[in-house]
Amino acid sequence: MPGQERGVLTTMTVGVTLHASEAANQIDATVELAREAAAHGLRSAWFGQTFGADSPQLAAIVGREVPGLHVGTSAIPVFGRHPLLVSSQAQTAQAATHGRYHLGLALGTKLLTEAGFGIPFERPVARLREFLTALRQLTQTGAADFHGELLTATTPVPARVPGAEGGVPLLVAAMGPQALRVSGELADGILPYLAGPRALSEHIVPAVTAAARAAGRPAPRIVALVSGVVTDDVDAVRAKATEQLAFYDQIPSYARAIELSGGRRASDVAVIGDEETVAAEVRRYRDAGATEVVFSGTDIAGEAERLRTWTLLGELAG
Repeated sequence: MPGQERGVLTTMTVGVTLHASEAANQIDATVELAREAAAHGLRSAWFGQTFGADSPQLAAIVGREVPGLHVGTSAIPVFGRHPLLVSSQAQTAQAATHGRYHLGLALGTKLLTEAGFGIPFERPVARLREFLTALRQLTQTGAADFHGELLTATTPVPARVPGAEGGVPLLVAAMGPQALRVSGELADGILPYLAGPRALSEHIVPAVTAAARAAGRPAPRIVALVSGVVTDDVDAVRAKATEQLAFYDQIPSYARAIELSGGRRASDVAVIGDEETVAAEVRRYRDAGATEVVFSGTDIAGEAERLRTWTLLGELAG
């Protein structure tokens, strides 16, 4: 079916997350997936961050190997990191990709923070505010003189990376009221995940836009991360998604976004169906205020359905 019949979206970009941690060599496999994504017409590739591959480094390699493809991190938790080190990573990735790198930050979760780093998950929004304040100084100027309550970031020697003078777009995986307020004031946009069109249009987009306007900043980017796949076996795939996404049902910020979207569990907001169904949902995200849509979990139903999904998304990317 021609892309025009599905409603090509000319005012937003469409991308995918890439996940190849089960491959024999994750880096090689990710580069090949990125080449495939670009060949399908997708505009961006995004990489998660847990305790495995370093996402900014992976993005830098992919962006270097696949010219023209934008690459992003979604998202680095602020606990267990320091703005000076994240700035070095982000500026290096930006120089390597000649301006095609996008840095996403997150509050993280109590479970992974305390179990993994052995540090208390306390005052996450305050930490996010200080982290963003110091990081913006560093990525924009290559220097910082920040002394906060929770963080200190100073540069006795320069922290600039030549080739990254244009700065690094800063995005936050924010969905709660306080995190949205901080993101509107200090970041360039947000990366909401498992927040459906209703939650976006009625709660998330108005809150972050109002905060940006009050701070005198431009309208924020809304990069909506959507779990979804094109398939005819909707019931079986949704049952599998229910298993895979169950972790998010236990996290308050995600549970709230799912409820505001009209769902009871994460799989309720997953976009699963044929080409017409998925294209219509992508348009709903656009109408709800998303400036960019990024699909994740497109391999849940197997290789053939992943390629089918990427074909559609490439057409929607225009």
